Amino acid sequence: MVAVDLTEFAVARQIALGAKPAAITANNARGTLYVLLPEAGVVQEIDGRSFTLRRRARLPAPGAYSMRLSADGETLWILARDVPALLRLPTGSFQPSMHVRLPKQTEDFDISADGQRAAVSLSGGGVAICTLGSGRIARTIHVPSARIVRFRFDGRQIIAGGASDRALSILDPEKGRIVVRLPLPIDPQHFCFNADGGQLFVTGRGMDAVVVVHPYQTEVSATVLAGGGPAAMAASRSPEYLFVANPESGDVTVLDLLSRRVIAVVAVGAEPRHLSLTPDQQYCLVLNERSGNLAVIYLGSVSARRHKSAPLFTMIPVGSKPVGAAILSA
Repeated sequence: MVAVDLTEFAVARQIALGAKPAAITANNARGTLYVLLPEAGVVQEIDGRSFTLRRRARLPAPGAYSMRLSADGETLWILARDVPALLRLPTGSFQPSMHVRLPKQTEDFDISADGQRAAVSLSGGGVAICTLGSGRIARTIHVPSARIVRFRFDGRQIIAGGASDRALSILDPEKGRIVVRLPLPIDPQHFCFNADGGQLFVTGRGMDAVVVVHPYQTEVSATVLAGGGPAAMAASRSPEYLFVANPESGDVTVLDLLSRRVIAVVAVGAEPRHLSLTPDQQYCLVLNERSGNLAVIYLGSVSARRHKSAPLFTMIPVGSKPVGAAILSA
């Protein structure tokens, strides 16, 4: 793992993990980083100041492949694949437990903002609604090809989509039913919300475009062309831009969310796969999987551009095939 100093835009430390990481997340309340190592079956807690190993938690089920931190920073939720289960790892005690056993292999999951529910997509179709207080499945909603699930920001609905189903399903977790299905021109593979959750952006195979959805009105608002093979996205709050990774062409397309037009294209490196915004909304960080570097886009250069081709702020080598990034505030 590599720690990058974002005040100097340089590698500050290299950290040996002992196994291949699959995910990383930051807990700014505790000043720590959590790294998921599925092959070793552990989660490591890294001190955010010294970048040394603080604690290690061995997971009670193999095949953990994704994790989410609760909004209050008190719990890591980890989805186990080989033994289908949702694991609970309190960040205080750092002692994991099997919290919810699931009936099928799993694809993806999300935790509601209030920390009361989890939505888990199940292989073969279906979304399990879990009550986290009791550790039980409250209900399962049949959804064709549900591979991606996200709660709407208010937690009252769940949005589900699958790579082989050109539609979004809007679910009511209380009543356990599909509210509406929204046809799309693409197979939904990547989701990204804007800052207030009023817009959901979707990319996937089928069209070189971003589909704009209004989740509170449950309607598709627009389809906007966005480079070749658009994939991962990140939305800035001010200015309101959407950054779209184009792995096939090695660039990032920038959309102005007010005009819904492409305003810039930035060459970033080979196979950009992961995007994130710095907390001050000044930079977009782009991890390039094949070229093994971190490209930095300065939002000011996008705003001040005279041509659609915008310059790259800097490029930082981070090592082979980076899997994710987490930003820890100073």
